[in-house]
Amino acid sequence: MRKSPRLIIAIVIALFSAVTYFTQRSTNEVTGEVQRISITPEQEIALGLQSAPEMAQQFGGAIDHAVVDDYVAAVGERVVARSAAGKSPYRYNFHLLADPETVNAFALPGGQIFITVGLLRRLSSEAQLAGVLGHEIGHVVGRHSAEHMAKAQFTQGLIGAVGVGTGDLSAQQVAAVVGQAVNMKYGRQDELESDSLGIVFMQDADYDPRGMMRLMQVLAEAGGARGQSEFFSTHPNPENRMQRLEALIALTGGGGETAEARFQENVLKYLK
Repeated sequence: MRKSPRLIIAIVIALFSAVTYFTQRSTNEVTGEVQRISITPEQEIALGLQSAPEMAQQFGGAIDHAVVDDYVAAVGERVVARSAAGKSPYRYNFHLLADPETVNAFALPGGQIFITVGLLRRLSSEAQLAGVLGHEIGHVVGRHSAEHMAKAQFTQGLIGAVGVGTGDLSAQQVAAVVGQAVNMKYGRQDELESDSLGIVFMQDADYDPRGMMRLMQVLAEAGGARGQSEFFSTHPNPENRMQRLEALIALTGGGGETAEARFQENVLKYLK
């Protein structure tokens, strides 16, 4: 039976997308993981720098307070300098965003890392801040955004193939939903990997890794805060990560600074 031209084109699109995705392999220098990634670290840095101003504006822009902003940057730079993150090719910049309500932190490709005032003022120690930043640094080192871009290109190719092959928009919409579900699943795995990397980075920087546990408690307590969905749309629920974090912290042996007084002097003194 002769295949229709529409079906042949769909098969070609699907095969091209699959071959492109599955032949793109790169070994992560820090984690040792073999990843499917289509862009270079230099391209990740350029993308992050290009996107940073627009992302900052979505959360109120940069805060106009040099002491707090410099303090956040100093904690982030300490985590990078004393850990394997400092051996990565990325350029890290730490940004405090002025949004007082949204409880969120996120990282762009290549090292642009953000935390909102809404999250920062809920913390009570430098170790907790190091936990937030260490987790986001983990996303950068893990090249999670680059992995997502490659997966998105793959799923978009398959979605396009479905649309061409069937000529049915509803079938294409179903395929899109499936593709989004697959990418969300991978995203949650990325979050767990970033927890692990964050714990290691904290320990290397001589911060008490139990600060990460307290951070999870803070996020759980923020359950009713406006903007909660901003954080939990990509981050697994804190309660679901507690047991895993406890096991990771036990392996590190604990210890390190919490620096509550320093956090009080540089953050809580100003962010009432």
